[in-house]
Amino acid sequence: MKLTVQVRLLPTPVQAAALEATLRACNEAATWVSGVAFEKDVRRNFALRRLVYDEVRARWGLGAQAAQHVVKKTCDAYATLRANLKAGNLGKPGSKRYRRAAGKPVCFRPRGAQPYDDRMLSWQTVERRVSVWTVAGRIKDVAFTASPEQLATLALHRRGESDLVCRDGMWFLNATCEIPEAPTNPDPVDFLGIDLGIVNIATTSDGEIMAGRELNRARVRERGLRARLQRKNTPSAKRRLKKRRRKEARRARDVNHKIAKHVVAEAERTGRGMALEDLTGIRERVRLRKPQRAAHSSWAFAQLGQFIAYKARKAGVPVVHVDPAYTSRTCAECGYIDKANRVSQAWFACRSCGFVDHADRNGSRNIRARAWELWRRGAPSTAPAPSRTPRSGTGRKRSITASDARCANPAP
Repeated sequence: MKLTVQVRLLPTPVQAAALEATLRACNEAATWVSGVAFEKDVRRNFALRRLVYDEVRARWGLGAQAAQHVVKKTCDAYATLRANLKAGNLGKPGSKRYRRAAGKPVCFRPRGAQPYDDRMLSWQTVERRVSVWTVAGRIKDVAFTASPEQLATLALHRRGESDLVCRDGMWFLNATCEIPEAPTNPDPVDFLGIDLGIVNIATTSDGEIMAGRELNRARVRERGLRARLQRKNTPSAKRRLKKRRRKEARRARDVNHKIAKHVVAEAERTGRGMALEDLTGIRERVRLRKPQRAAHSSWAFAQLGQFIAYKARKAGVPVVHVDPAYTSRTCAECGYIDKANRVSQAWFACRSCGFVDHADRNGSRNIRARAWELWRRGAPSTAPAPSRTPRSGTGRKRSITASDARCANPAP
């Protein structure tokens, strides 16, 4: 199973200048290569390399490996664009947004991530140093910081490429690691149902509630601060907006990681599988009033589901996704379904048998029961390798992500 370990580089000012010049050169070259690929309609790696390889090396002074990675990054960017177009993420074929996205070559941000292989980057994990190729020559003894667990993972399991990333003035290396998987438990004694929500981020069928009040209050504060700073529109306000733009996402990611780690550990300890709702397409199915839209849009249920999936796969815990229809209206005791059973956001009271429980706990019990029934019928574990590796999944690592390249109308 492939996971990505992120470590932070601590370069000197001279080293940082060399790294920045390298990213700019590589991304300028990639933008030019993208134009050639668009004009010639050549999107395959080796065919495109024959057209641009010599020019890339001569004009931007890139080494052989860097030039090859620039071409491969461009091809991967077009593969990502093609997948977004096919999936409808950029509108329907023939729409204005679709034509704008498909009608122009992909361009790359000056500080977009650049992949490095072992010929361009060497690790001294014990000394916490890396040696990195740059356009100014190879720079050695670039310090990095990481936790003891990350250092152990790097030393034992690092394989393949690493991505050099500059974000908010900080430098990072995302290193790909091959983590061994535990065999999936073929005979779980039961399932741990998990109901995902906004007010309560996760509620288990054991009755444990991971409330999201603190996270939601922080989101409201951040939205209010952004609104005030945007109204001011001064240079100082813009600097503060840029500094805080990822704070809410980092906080939500940290909370989701902690919740996923906790519930997977509980399922593993008790020999149970995990049951989740299949919430695919819920944003399109649900109609909300204007005050609720911001909270619903910032609900990171898909991220939490991905975290649970890869942590469960690593631990050998089976995961079953069930149909979420009527789980919040069905009585977990007698099975009676009625909209009126859901008295409020917090409470459930069955109109047939009188059973009263916390609404999310009742829903999680229904999820557990449905997963157990599916498993008895022979349903397989639905914890495949997620499609993205960095800190949120497993699977094949791509050299370019949607955040590194932008087209005329990028995917949301």
